[in-house]
Amino acid sequence: MKTKKLLTTIAIVTVVIFAGCKKEDNTPVGTNPTVIPIQTVVQSVVPLAGSDGFAILAGSAITSTGATTINGNLGLSPGSSIGGFPPGILVGTQYINDAIVNQAKLDLTAAYNDAAGRTSTEIVTLSGNIGGLTLTPGLYKSTSSLAISSGDLTFDAKGNSSAVFIIQIASTLTTTSGRKVILSGGAQASNIFWQVGSSATFGITSVFKGTVMAMQSITFNTGASIDGKALARTGGITMDGNAIVKQ
Repeated sequence: MKTKKLLTTIAIVTVVIFAGCKKEDNTPVGTNPTVIPIQTVVQSVVPLAGSDGFAILAGSAITSTGATTINGNLGLSPGSSIGGFPPGILVGTQYINDAIVNQAKLDLTAAYNDAAGRTSTEIVTLSGNIGGLTLTPGLYKSTSSLAISSGDLTFDAKGNSSAVFIIQIASTLTTTSGRKVILSGGAQASNIFWQVGSSATFGITSVFKGTVMAMQSITFNTGASIDGKALARTGGITMDGNAIVKQ
């Protein structure tokens, strides 16, 4: 009888313990949150200094095929190979290995390091495909690569046209064909900064926004466009019938 009572007591205690446990979080590790948290820590703009005047700035070479149009300055340092203009159209000034572009490259390095070094107590971690998300102002970080695929990406400034967005990416940035970056709530392309640890590739007819600071190369596939700046520190920039508008 005593043994039966003891077993019954143990069973009741076990049920109480399990009932008091929190429900297990079944969200897969490494996935992005469906709703991005609102950040209260305000980020300041990344100072581009001399690189701010360039729509295209590269290290090794600049190549264009077809009817590319660039609104803004084009610069190359320390490389010397620029091809495709014409038929490409440059509405701006071309700088190759002179004092202006050499300083711009130094300023790009400083800006890249500034963006990469930003910290926040409210930093939001992103991974993999970020298509379909809406990002609000603040600092974002990926420890690997990011892609905009299977959906468009929206930046929502929540009515503040001065709001700053900084995205730190350890590896590559890619967009698939036809994908778009959309601005909402007063968001400005000039206040979006992408720090890319290796290279960036934009898919056919994709529409991108912001300043891209890539450690290596930047590739625009046929018909892709950007409102912002494409700045490559060490590698080249390749274009193919693109519309590049400096913001």
